[in-house]
Amino acid sequence: MPDLAQFLFLLFSIFTVLCAVGVVVNKNAVNAAFCLLLCLVGVAGLFVQLDAYLLAFILLLVYAGAVVALFLFIIMLLDVQGRQSFGFSGLTTFAGLMSFALLLTGLGTIAVRGHLDAPRLNRLAADGAHMKLYAYHLFTTYLLPVQIIGFLLLIAMLGVIVLSKKHDGLEDLK
Repeated sequence: MPDLAQFLFLLFSIFTVLCAVGVVVNKNAVNAAFCLLLCLVGVAGLFVQLDAYLLAFILLLVYAGAVVALFLFIIMLLDVQGRQSFGFSGLTTFAGLMSFALLLTGLGTIAVRGHLDAPRLNRLAADGAHMKLYAYHLFTTYLLPVQIIGFLLLIAMLGVIVLSKKHDGLEDLK
Protein backbone atom coordinates (compact mmCIF):
# COMPACT_ATOMS: atom_id res chain seq x y z
CA MET A 1 0.00 0.00 0.00
CA PRO A 2 1.49 3.36 -1.01
CA ASP A 3 2.24 5.86 1.70
CA LEU A 4 0.63 9.28 1.96
CA ALA A 5 3.47 11.14 0.20
CA GLN A 6 3.18 8.96 -2.90
CA PHE A 7 -0.59 9.26 -2.89
CA LEU A 8 -0.43 13.06 -2.66
CA PHE A 9 2.19 13.19 -5.41
CA LEU A 10 -0.03 11.13 -7.72
CA LEU A 11 -3.07 13.20 -6.79
CA PHE A 12 -1.36 16.54 -7.44
CA SER A 13 0.31 15.24 -10.61
CA ILE A 14 -2.91 13.93 -12.14
CA PHE A 15 -4.76 17.09 -11.08
CA THR A 16 -2.09 19.32 -12.66
CA VAL A 17 -1.98 17.37 -15.91
CA LEU A 18 -5.78 17.32 -16.25
CA CYS A 19 -5.97 21.07 -15.60
CA ALA A 20 -3.18 21.69 -18.14
CA VAL A 21 -5.13 19.69 -20.71
CA GLY A 22 -8.17 21.79 -19.79
CA VAL A 23 -6.20 24.97 -20.58
CA VAL A 24 -5.32 23.70 -24.04
CA VAL A 25 -8.66 22.10 -24.92
CA ASN A 26 -11.08 24.79 -23.69
CA LYS A 27 -12.47 27.07 -26.38
CA ASN A 28 -13.80 29.53 -23.81
CA ALA A 29 -10.96 31.79 -22.71
CA VAL A 30 -12.38 32.36 -19.22
CA ASN A 31 -12.65 28.63 -18.55
CA ALA A 32 -9.11 28.14 -19.87
CA ALA A 33 -7.82 30.84 -17.50
CA PHE A 34 -9.55 29.17 -14.57
CA CYS A 35 -8.01 25.83 -15.59
CA LEU A 36 -4.63 27.62 -15.64
CA LEU A 37 -5.30 28.85 -12.11
CA LEU A 38 -6.08 25.31 -10.93
CA CYS A 39 -2.99 24.00 -12.73
CA LEU A 40 -0.83 26.51 -10.85
CA VAL A 41 -2.43 25.42 -7.58
CA GLY A 42 -1.50 21.82 -8.40
CA VAL A 43 2.10 22.81 -9.12
CA ALA A 44 2.20 24.73 -5.82
CA GLY A 45 1.02 21.55 -4.09
CA LEU A 46 3.92 19.68 -5.69
CA PHE A 47 6.32 22.39 -4.48
CA VAL A 48 4.97 22.00 -0.94
CA GLN A 49 5.68 18.29 -1.15
CA LEU A 50 9.27 19.11 -2.09
CA ASP A 51 9.51 21.33 1.01
CA ALA A 52 9.88 24.38 -1.24
CA TYR A 53 7.37 26.49 0.66
CA LEU A 54 8.74 29.81 -0.60
CA LEU A 55 8.39 28.74 -4.24
CA ALA A 56 4.85 27.53 -3.61
CA PHE A 57 3.94 30.80 -1.92
CA ILE A 58 5.51 32.93 -4.65
CA LEU A 59 3.82 30.83 -7.34
CA LEU A 60 0.43 31.30 -5.73
CA LEU A 61 0.98 34.96 -4.94
CA VAL A 62 2.53 36.14 -8.19
CA TYR A 63 1.22 33.83 -10.87
CA ALA A 64 -2.08 32.58 -9.51
CA GLY A 65 -2.89 35.78 -7.67
CA ALA A 66 -1.68 38.48 -10.02
CA VAL A 67 -1.03 37.14 -13.51
CA VAL A 68 -4.12 34.93 -13.81
CA ALA A 69 -6.25 37.69 -12.28
CA LEU A 70 -4.85 40.09 -14.89
CA PHE A 71 -5.56 37.54 -17.65
CA LEU A 72 -9.13 37.15 -16.46
CA PHE A 73 -9.56 40.90 -16.16
CA ILE A 74 -8.32 41.50 -19.71
CA ILE A 75 -10.30 38.57 -21.14
CA MET A 76 -13.52 39.78 -19.54
CA LEU A 77 -12.78 43.39 -20.47
CA LEU A 78 -12.15 42.58 -24.11
CA ASP A 79 -15.11 40.18 -24.23
CA VAL A 80 -13.09 37.48 -26.00
CA GLN A 81 -15.18 34.71 -27.50
CA GLY A 82 -14.05 31.19 -28.30
CA ARG A 83 -12.81 30.70 -31.84
CA GLN A 84 -13.80 28.01 -34.23
CA SER A 85 -11.40 25.10 -34.47
CA PHE A 86 -8.74 25.49 -37.12
CA GLY A 87 -7.19 22.93 -39.43
CA PHE A 88 -3.70 21.65 -38.91
CA SER A 89 -1.05 23.08 -41.22
CA GLY A 90 2.10 21.23 -42.16
CA LEU A 91 4.21 23.13 -39.61
CA THR A 92 1.74 22.46 -36.81
CA THR A 93 1.64 18.75 -37.60
CA PHE A 94 5.44 18.58 -37.77
CA ALA A 95 5.83 20.38 -34.42
CA GLY A 96 3.28 18.06 -32.81
CA LEU A 97 5.00 14.94 -34.12
CA MET A 98 8.43 16.20 -32.98
CA SER A 99 7.16 16.99 -29.48
CA PHE A 100 5.50 13.57 -29.27
CA ALA A 101 8.76 11.91 -30.40
CA LEU A 102 10.72 13.82 -27.74
CA LEU A 103 8.19 12.79 -25.11
CA LEU A 104 8.49 9.13 -26.11
CA THR A 105 12.29 9.41 -26.12
CA GLY A 106 12.28 10.83 -22.58
CA LEU A 107 9.86 8.19 -21.30
CA GLY A 108 11.87 5.45 -23.00
CA THR A 109 15.09 6.70 -21.42
CA ILE A 110 13.50 6.69 -17.97
CA ALA A 111 12.06 3.21 -18.60
CA VAL A 112 15.43 1.79 -19.69
CA ARG A 113 17.51 3.40 -16.95
CA GLY A 114 14.86 2.80 -14.32
CA HIS A 115 15.51 6.00 -12.37
CA LEU A 116 16.63 9.58 -12.55
CA ASP A 117 19.92 10.61 -11.00
CA ALA A 118 19.49 12.39 -7.69
CA PRO A 119 21.67 15.41 -6.92
CA ARG A 120 24.53 14.94 -4.50
CA LEU A 121 23.43 16.48 -1.26
CA ASN A 122 26.92 17.06 0.10
CA ARG A 123 27.64 19.61 -2.66
CA LEU A 124 24.55 21.71 -1.97
CA ALA A 125 24.92 24.85 0.13
CA ALA A 126 22.50 25.82 2.85
CA ASP A 127 19.15 27.15 1.66
CA GLY A 128 19.44 30.34 3.69
CA ALA A 129 22.69 31.34 2.00
CA HIS A 130 21.09 31.29 -1.43
CA MET A 131 18.02 33.21 -0.27
CA LYS A 132 20.08 35.92 1.43
CA LEU A 133 22.16 36.37 -1.71
CA TYR A 134 19.03 36.41 -3.88
CA ALA A 135 17.34 38.99 -1.63
CA TYR A 136 20.48 41.14 -1.54
CA HIS A 137 20.71 41.24 -5.33
CA LEU A 138 16.97 41.78 -5.75
CA PHE A 139 16.84 44.78 -3.43
CA THR A 140 20.15 46.36 -4.46
CA THR A 141 21.33 45.52 -7.97
CA TYR A 142 18.01 44.68 -9.63
CA LEU A 143 15.64 47.00 -7.76
CA LEU A 144 15.35 49.57 -10.54
CA PRO A 145 14.71 47.02 -13.36
CA VAL A 146 12.03 45.27 -11.28
CA GLN A 147 10.28 48.57 -10.59
CA ILE A 148 10.50 49.59 -14.26
CA ILE A 149 8.94 46.27 -15.34
CA GLY A 150 6.15 46.73 -12.79
CA PHE A 151 5.52 50.25 -14.08
CA LEU A 152 5.45 49.02 -17.70
CA LEU A 153 2.94 46.31 -16.75
CA LEU A 154 0.76 48.96 -15.11
CA ILE A 155 0.93 51.11 -18.26
CA ALA A 156 0.06 48.10 -20.42
CA MET A 157 -2.94 47.29 -18.24
CA LEU A 158 -4.17 50.89 -18.40
CA GLY A 159 -3.65 50.85 -22.18
CA VAL A 160 -5.78 47.74 -22.52
CA ILE A 161 -8.51 49.37 -20.46
CA VAL A 162 -8.50 52.52 -22.61
CA LEU A 163 -8.37 50.62 -25.90
CA SER A 164 -11.14 48.21 -24.98
CA LYS A 165 -13.53 50.87 -23.73
CA LYS A 166 -16.48 51.25 -26.07
CA HIS A 167 -17.13 54.83 -27.11
CA ASP A 168 -20.72 55.49 -28.16
CA GLY A 169 -20.20 59.00 -29.54
CA LEU A 170 -17.59 58.10 -32.17
CA GLU A 171 -20.15 57.76 -34.96
CA ASP A 172 -21.07 61.44 -34.63
CA LEU A 173 -17.46 62.55 -35.18
CA LYS A 174 -17.21 60.90 -38.62
